[in-house]
Amino acid sequence: MEHTISIMAQAERKVTDTKTIPFGKVPTEHMFIAEYADGKWSNARVTPFQNLVLSPMALCLHYGQTVFEGMKAFVMEDGRINVFRIDKHYARFNKSLDRMCMPEVPKKLFTEAIRQLVSLDADWVPRDADGSLYIRPFMIASEDRIGVKVSDEYLFMIVCSPAYLYYTQPLRVKVETEYVRAAEGGTGMAKCGGNYGGAFYPTSKARAEGFDQVLWTDAKTHELIEESGTMNAMFFIDDKLITPALSGSILDGVTRDSLITIAREKGMIVEERPVTYRELVAAFEAGKRVEAFGAGTAAVVAPIASIVIEGVEYNCYTEQDANMYKLREYLYAIRKGVAPDTHNWNYIIG
Repeated sequence: MEHTISIMAQAERKVTDTKTIPFGKVPTEHMFIAEYADGKWSNARVTPFQNLVLSPMALCLHYGQTVFEGMKAFVMEDGRINVFRIDKHYARFNKSLDRMCMPEVPKKLFTEAIRQLVSLDADWVPRDADGSLYIRPFMIASEDRIGVKVSDEYLFMIVCSPAYLYYTQPLRVKVETEYVRAAEGGTGMAKCGGNYGGAFYPTSKARAEGFDQVLWTDAKTHELIEESGTMNAMFFIDDKLITPALSGSILDGVTRDSLITIAREKGMIVEERPVTYRELVAAFEAGKRVEAFGAGTAAVVAPIASIVIEGVEYNCYTEQDANMYKLREYLYAIRKGVAPDTHNWNYIIG
């Protein structure tokens, strides 16, 4: 099915010094929106950024049918703009939609919408080495009806905002053994709004105790490390990259997948398997070099300075020769077009 996207461009560009803009605070001039009703997508358009008109009875406001993605665009060394791993993000978006009983977005519509929007707001893509344009595709149930049901109507939208480092300093985290982010059979593998809303309370409690984030554990035993905030959890122990294996309660992170692929290509030992917090304690107490970090689209590689486990604080290795920084630089090089893109991860806008 063909999807024609109409363009209603803003007459005046309002680009400012993107370096001073807090993450996710200021949108670019334009947004994308398409409507789903009667089993089909229609009225796809790029418009000036504007507020929505939504019924107070819209199902998304009551029953949680909301799904989103987080992507980034970069200015490459040759001046072209690259949207990183658009295919992987598209596949994960539709996987989340399926889990939430929401309609699939056709790939051509998804890709062309991002291409048109980013092209129109290309001046917002930071030229700084550590800058990017954060792209947020999302879908909400828009049918105006109070009643517990799967919606028959939806809005698919995309907004953008300039982004820099999500975390500017190494983090202090604690292993969370009381609250859980997700359980097997739940929605942990989907990027749906409820996963994040449910995490706010325990994360807020942790911050009140002086932590930046938590390391979530599994719902059954509270011993298996799962994720950290909005990031996948990864570790280097004695130069071996270890990360929890994907499960129904862990998000299939795009940055996680990219770093694992790069690590293997660079000859590093990689293990995707269950990781208990007791294994971390044993490594710390044996005097092993432990690197811990979060991996995510917004955070990229977020080093963890210390982990509190059962009340004991353990210091992680964060010196400049750490393996996690090497992986980050390899990733940056591919995104910027400095290193070969052997996996066709870069979607070039122009």
